Amino acid sequence: MSRDPQVSPKYGCQLTDAQRKVLADLRPDLAERLKLEERGGRKILLTREELTSIRDMARARMTQAASGMIRNSLRHLADAAERTLEDSQGIGAIPRGRRIYQFRVSLETPKRIIWRRFQTRSCSLDRLHAYIQTAMGWTNSHLHEFWISEEQYGDPMLLDVAEPFTGHDSLETKIEAIVPEDGSRFRFAYHYDFGDDWRHEVLFEGCLGAEAGQRYPICLEGEYACPPEDVGGVQSYERYLEALADRDHPEHRYFYDWRGRFDPNAFDAEATTKAMRRGLPAWR
Repeated sequence: MSRDPQVSPKYGCQLTDAQRKVLADLRPDLAERLKLEERGGRKILLTREELTSIRDMARARMTQAASGMIRNSLRHLADAAERTLEDSQGIGAIPRGRRIYQFRVSLETPKRIIWRRFQTRSCSLDRLHAYIQTAMGWTNSHLHEFWISEEQYGDPMLLDVAEPFTGHDSLETKIEAIVPEDGSRFRFAYHYDFGDDWRHEVLFEGCLGAEAGQRYPICLEGEYACPPEDVGGVQSYERYLEALADRDHPEHRYFYDWRGRFDPNAFDAEATTKAMRRGLPAWR
């Protein structure tokens, strides 16, 4: 089963060509993430532990640098890591207008975990629902609800149907009302499509300062495509994938005619960010 290889929260550290090259020498284990083949400044996702190590190693190596150019790159690398660390501190240390909230949303199936990591400014839970929908790849065709600390949050107008809705109004509840005051990580549930029963785990990973010039929301990374709407739930999705992958499967033609080609491994963070910024599709 595939899992997010690094569950610690990551923070974007903007680095130049020269800074990425000296970092590759300091930490060869990070080389794959440094995008050395690309030109110009790049934002590299790093954990607090990695940022602390980079800052300390760069400072220690400065006195041993073979040239002034390398020494200068090391100094700026240490400064960049330090700035990113400062921006990743607890909520109270970040001015309210600069606060960015980072989430990891995951949907577990028997053979894979479909997940997204994204950042957003403060918003209502209803808007967070929209970001989860567009980040994952759903189409907002069914009802949804949040369960936070064993309490229900949702849209009263939509959920007050079969029985009176007694939960909290997600249109009125802001993110800052549910996250811990100290900014510590915590998990809650997002339930979508009560028929197919898609149960997502949402992990609040922390609060950091907004970067100058950066638009939000932004999807940082993720893995795997969203299941098709109305496929029937987790077990039916696995049967659907098996049938599509085998031309001799008795249901292959049925599922292919239903939806056509489908790549379960497809994911594009940039396209996902654009979808999040466009907003929800119209309610069907």
